[in-house]
Amino acid sequence: MSINQTKPSHFGDKRFYSWNHYLKQQFGERVFKIPLDAGFDCPNRDGHVAFGGCTFCSERGSGDFAGDRRDDLVTQFHSIKEKMHQKWKSGKYIGYFQAYTNTYAPVDTLKNYFEKILEQKGVVGLSIATRPDCLPDDVVAYLAELNERTFLWIELGLQTVHEKTATIINRAHNYQCYKEGVEKLRKHGIRVCSHIINGLPLETEDMMLQTAEEVAHLNVQGIKIHLLHLLKRTPMVKQYEKGLVQLMDFDSYIRLVVDQLEILPSDMIVHRLTGDGPADLMIGPMWSLNKWKVLNAIESELTNRNSWQGKYYQIEKEFQQ
Repeated sequence: MSINQTKPSHFGDKRFYSWNHYLKQQFGERVFKIPLDAGFDCPNRDGHVAFGGCTFCSERGSGDFAGDRRDDLVTQFHSIKEKMHQKWKSGKYIGYFQAYTNTYAPVDTLKNYFEKILEQKGVVGLSIATRPDCLPDDVVAYLAELNERTFLWIELGLQTVHEKTATIINRAHNYQCYKEGVEKLRKHGIRVCSHIINGLPLETEDMMLQTAEEVAHLNVQGIKIHLLHLLKRTPMVKQYEKGLVQLMDFDSYIRLVVDQLEILPSDMIVHRLTGDGPADLMIGPMWSLNKWKVLNAIESELTNRNSWQGKYYQIEKEFQQ
């Protein structure tokens, strides 16, 4: 067994393969994700597979920073684009279908929405958030065709590999379904980003690390590592009141994320390392509202350890063979 002794050069000035750096490598300039709400629902909200949605999910289907669904998609796109340009002068755009389940509709509906955004000036691709149980063959065929002509990512919410936790959070699909969804997409060369959440009900840090280990050996090209945010008016509030949820403290989260980065492959693009919920809805952890403090602490911990993404990935890979 060997340890990766050298920080990979493709990380740029960071110790992990960041989404922003990857996009600059691909396009030679800054690229913005424009979060959109196309008005979809979810099968575990409307009764198709369950009711109420995932217990952590907000009333806006995890699209709290997306556009206003009362506006058409083009209006949303330009409104958010202008806000982005108040901070950054120039760049290209990825239309990010973020809220709810964005393949949960007939193909003709999907085509109407996705093509409308691809027509907008400066758009170089799409990122589509969905569930693995919402990938019927005709939808996958359309996504495969899209993948041939634009820069496409499909974001799949795994959250955890532990079935007991999945039941508690009302995910309403199992891990096998997730792996089959990934396989469907990768058969056509479609890029996949797995979402995981640290801090889910009754999970230990070892369980969270195991979820990252599983993702490390899936055929996915990216990962989003989220911190669990407890938000007002979500079903998880009742679980919190019953003692099922323990909010993570700052130091534990930083240590865990670095542990997870160390066992991920060095070529897996890290789309996110934390997140910040709407301040007016947050019950906790309140320290997460200072996103830059969290990101800087992760960098500092990697530096203090003299470590980086993938440092121990080869050991894990060899161990499992």
